[in-house]
Amino acid sequence: MTTPIALAATLRDRCDAMRFAGLTVYNPLVYAWTVHEEYLRRFAAGRKKTLFLGMNPGPFGMAQIGVPFGEIAAARDWMRLSGAIGRPPREHPKRPIQGWDCPRSEVSGRRLWGLFSARFGTPEAFFADHLVVNWCPLVFMGETGANITPDKLPAGELAPLQQACDAHLSGVITATGAQVVVGLGKIASAAAARAGAPRVVDVLHPSPASPAANRGWAEAATRSLVAAGVWTA
Repeated sequence: MTTPIALAATLRDRCDAMRFAGLTVYNPLVYAWTVHEEYLRRFAAGRKKTLFLGMNPGPFGMAQIGVPFGEIAAARDWMRLSGAIGRPPREHPKRPIQGWDCPRSEVSGRRLWGLFSARFGTPEAFFADHLVVNWCPLVFMGETGANITPDKLPAGELAPLQQACDAHLSGVITATGAQVVVGLGKIASAAAARAGAPRVVDVLHPSPASPAANRGWAEAATRSLVAAGVWTA
């Protein structure tokens, strides 16, 4: 069976060959591969019951260190990840890659990993049955450095990206034997359905851009997961 590491390497290379007009694009699976591979080697092996699925990296999380929802403190201090991080070939001046030295917090990641650490205690306890992945590994930025989500891409550019990312997700579902994919937001949930997830559960994205997420995201997410039977009360 193909491993999550091999699947990620295939996705890395397929996405790195794509071109997107008028945008600055980062592929952290290239310049932060060492850390991403270590994340998968330590935490993606074996069978999982649940995949938590994000959309694509944020500029201060996975874009910096190659870990999905990569709040640096959580990756470094809770997961105990480390490793060398390079730079993309073309950087946006407003979005430099500083790796482990990035001073900005990834709020979505802080909320997500904060919930998991509070509920499970250790990363080993969480990853025994769970894994966190992103649907798309690429970061898209406009002229001002503003984040562009994949759904805003022109149809001709989105189609091959969607095909590659859906194929990767389908492979991860098969490799891990996941019984349920928790889509963090509607786009992720739609991707999980396209990729053939046995069951899809939709949970509010932890982004600070969401007013609802700013009113107690961890509590709301826990209620949704308990109500869906993913977690017990």
